[in-house]
Amino acid sequence: MKKMKSVYLLAVMSLILVFAAACGNKSEDGAAGGGDLSGKIKIDGSSTVFPIMEAVSEEFQASNPEVQAPVGVSGTGGGFEKFVRGELDLANASRPIKDEEKKAAEDKGIEYTEFELAKDGLSVVVSKDNDFIDHLTLDELKKIFLEENPAKTWADVREGWPKEKIEVFSPGTDSGTYDYFDEVILEEKPMRRDAQLSEDDNVLVQGVTGSKDAIGFFGYAYYQANKDKLKAVPIDGGNGPVEPTPKTIESGEYAPLSRPLFTYVNNKALKDNEAVYEYVKFALENSGELASSDTIGYVSLPKEKYEEQMKKLDELAGK
Repeated sequence: MKKMKSVYLLAVMSLILVFAAACGNKSEDGAAGGGDLSGKIKIDGSSTVFPIMEAVSEEFQASNPEVQAPVGVSGTGGGFEKFVRGELDLANASRPIKDEEKKAAEDKGIEYTEFELAKDGLSVVVSKDNDFIDHLTLDELKKIFLEENPAKTWADVREGWPKEKIEVFSPGTDSGTYDYFDEVILEEKPMRRDAQLSEDDNVLVQGVTGSKDAIGFFGYAYYQANKDKLKAVPIDGGNGPVEPTPKTIESGEYAPLSRPLFTYVNNKALKDNEAVYEYVKFALENSGELASSDTIGYVSLPKEKYEEQMKKLDELAGK
């Protein structure tokens, strides 16, 4: 009888060990690493990309509790400043790296790779209390946001609108969102001086919701998170007014304000630190689903795009 119990206990212990081993090695089916990783991953950059990478870090660290992967928010420009000095493993960005940033990285001997995580539709927003704006053209956006001959009141933008002073809110100049708007709308001319700038998108949300005569812009996710008190303004880029939605952002119909979101990875960190490789792999495997979730609200890329980038990742890491 004792012998049978011993055999039974050994069988049970064997099953437990097999199960534990299976649970501990999930990297091939989309989970993060093998649970035995440790160390710190240095991540900073875009506030627009932050919601995606924050979710990635939370999920990754749940499977790898010995890995620290906090996500900083110093803006795209601020993140690149640190990245090209060799202070970061990953720099999140809501615009491509600039030529001067590329040169700074080259001077420091830093090699890097760009990975696209999702798409965003930069959203022009007004308060829910605004009852007169139905859409805006690109020329009208210029009248509102440019320093050169800026519209003082809404009546200066379009005849028949109220003669109320326009209150303008904008991301700060370190933001990739500002850079993108500056390029495609302002055409790199100065923004109006009385615009209220902030690197914190939540401050912009509060500013716009506080007045029916206010207007601002930021990433689609922040609009989605606050659509109970904000209205996204349809933009006429030349083919009629188009509202930002997952469909119009992915197709590019929401032009010219559809844009890609990136993370840039230090190639040396990718090769030298297994945790960085596993983290980026996990991000590519999961960022589409996380980005397009109801809680974040961006637009995922086609599955083939993520698969293509994962092959590039493995080549870089020598896998």
